[in-house]
Amino acid sequence: MPPPPPTRPAKPLNVLLVTIDAMRADMPWNGYPRPIAPRLTQLAKESVVYEDVRSVASYTAQSVSTWLTGQYTSALYRTGYFFAGYAKSNVFFPEILQEKGIRTIGVQSHMYFNRGKGISQGFDVWEMVPGITFDPETDNHVTSHKTTALMEELLAKKENTGGQFFAWTHYTDPHDVYVRHEGCPEEWGKKNRDRYDCEIHYVDQWVGKLLDWAERQPWWKDTALIVTSDHGEAFGEHGMYKHAFELWDVLVRVPLMLHIPGAQPRRISEPRTLIDLAPTIMDLLGQKPLPQFAGESWVPEAFGAPPPHRDVLVMELNEDSHNPPRRAIVKGDYKLIVHGPHAGWNHLLFNLAEDPGELHNLAKKEPEKLEEMKRIFVETFAKIPSVAPYGGMKLKGGRTANGPMRPPKTDGQEAEAGG
Repeated sequence: MPPPPPTRPAKPLNVLLVTIDAMRADMPWNGYPRPIAPRLTQLAKESVVYEDVRSVASYTAQSVSTWLTGQYTSALYRTGYFFAGYAKSNVFFPEILQEKGIRTIGVQSHMYFNRGKGISQGFDVWEMVPGITFDPETDNHVTSHKTTALMEELLAKKENTGGQFFAWTHYTDPHDVYVRHEGCPEEWGKKNRDRYDCEIHYVDQWVGKLLDWAERQPWWKDTALIVTSDHGEAFGEHGMYKHAFELWDVLVRVPLMLHIPGAQPRRISEPRTLIDLAPTIMDLLGQKPLPQFAGESWVPEAFGAPPPHRDVLVMELNEDSHNPPRRAIVKGDYKLIVHGPHAGWNHLLFNLAEDPGELHNLAKKEPEKLEEMKRIFVETFAKIPSVAPYGGMKLKGGRTANGPMRPPKTDGQEAEAGG
């Protein structure tokens, strides 16, 4: 008789995390008809693909902190700027990996990641692609070719990959300004979504080059690959373009695939959020979950275990200098979006099974369901620590960011206030 299939990795693995900015959930392997990502579509056939995944937030500065801490951003010590900074008092899981002797490598292509924001906490190697400048409004650079080249350079060095490692790179190019790259089919057109599709097509080529190179390296057989995104992108839905500011599904639903040695390709339809990303990475690396983790590892279900049901999914957009406060939960077919106090705690209720575009607010038509979802919302967020931002800047609702920079001192004294 053949041996039973494995239920988890035979040994601790390396982890390569590839994230692609503003990558919508409607990619070809999820039903989008235009073949905009052939290399990733092929990878999906060889991977564990999640069909219903949401980022916790709808823009980068609050998404990546969730990945790297396994906590909701509201629980972190952070500034109130739109491009949020994170205090050293937060525990990022790469810091724990450093203590364990696991090499940590980061390659980034937007200057937000290199402006003292604390995102690099715990990384042994943290490099930016050359030749980029910071623009708070957009991304003016084409960087996928540089990202792939720098990743190959760093992952070829024995000091980085001779032992166990965690490597993360974030491809920025799908972010606006949308560029119509050479090789993009003319028939795709020139509208915003058309040029965005050309951006995905371009990034797919360079991610593909990285993966083709990685597959030839001695460490590849012992490496788990995770591909996902920080948020979606709007092209007129709800009158919105780009991302941030709201928690509509078009802004938070993202692709997710896991390519793990020993795990057979499968598709998982149980809804998930990326609060589970940090626990999964630590599990793949053979490390115990951190006490702070709010999510759970995907490793058992990736190896064939029945995917457990998550009763309530949580999304949030913390108030800062530009974002109004937004929180949302999904339970079953229903989603409740709650606008913050300066908007009078407005409640929006949707049945996603019947109305996936979130076009019909049922708050008045289904008052009993609204009250049920409001109760669940309050109970859910009561369990999530909430820390006010620091830094002294004016927040979107008019308040001032005067929160703490660290937990209260053990002697009972108040934490130092920001400002």
